[in-house]
Amino acid sequence: MIRRAATALLAALVLLTVAAPSHAAGYRYWSFWDRDGDTWTYATQGPSTARPADGDVQGFRFAVSEDSKDAARPRGAAVFAVICARTPAQDGRKRVALVIDFGTAADAPSGETPPARRTACARVPEDATTAEALAAVAKPLRYDTNALLCAITGYPETGCGEQVAGAPEPTATEQKAGEKKDDEKKDDEKKDDSNEGPSLGLVTGIAVVAVLGAAALWQARRRRHA
Repeated sequence: MIRRAATALLAALVLLTVAAPSHAAGYRYWSFWDRDGDTWTYATQGPSTARPADGDVQGFRFAVSEDSKDAARPRGAAVFAVICARTPAQDGRKRVALVIDFGTAADAPSGETPPARRTACARVPEDATTAEALAAVAKPLRYDTNALLCAITGYPETGCGEQVAGAPEPTATEQKAGEKKDDEKKDDEKKDDSNEGPSLGLVTGIAVVAVLGAAALWQARRRRHA
C-alpha cells in the first residue's frame, strides 16, 4: 500500500512540476528583404541571384532571429523617390534603393558596435544582381564559402550566421507590446487572486501528502492487529 501511495505521490509531483520555458536558439545573420508597397517581405531569393528592376527598394537587416518568420525587418522609411532623389536615371542602367539596417546593440557580436542605419541608391547595369548593387555602395562585403552574406561595409568583423543561445532581444515596438500584455495579464491575475486563497498546486500537494500519511497509518494498524 505504501508503495502505491508513493507512486501516487511521485505522479502528483511530476504533474505539479512546471518546467521553465525554453528559449529556442537563434542565428545572428543578415536577412534580405523586398519592399512591397509599404511592407517588407522576406526575399525568396538570395542577393546573389535576385535581379531587381529599376525603381525597386530592397533591404538588409542584421539581427538575431530564429527563422524567417520572426526575422527583424529593416527599420525606418524606405521610399525610392527619397533614397534616389539625387541619383538621376541613365540609359542602359537601373537604380535600386537599398536600406541597410545594422541592427541593435543586443544583436551585435561581443565587442562590436553596430553602425547607424543607412540608405543608398545604387546605379548599376540593367542585368545586375542585388549583390552587385550592394557592392557598388556598401563595400567591403564578406561572404562565406557557401555564398552566405556575412558582412556589409565590414560589419560584423567576424562571424557568419552563427547560432546564438536564447531568444532574440525584442525590438522597441515588440517590447512595448509585450509590456502592455504583461500589464493586462497582471490585471487579470489580480482579479483571479482577489480572494488570496491557496493555489491549486498547493492544495493538490497537501492532499497527496495527506493520502500518503493515511496509507502509512493504515498499514501500521494492520500490522499491530495481525
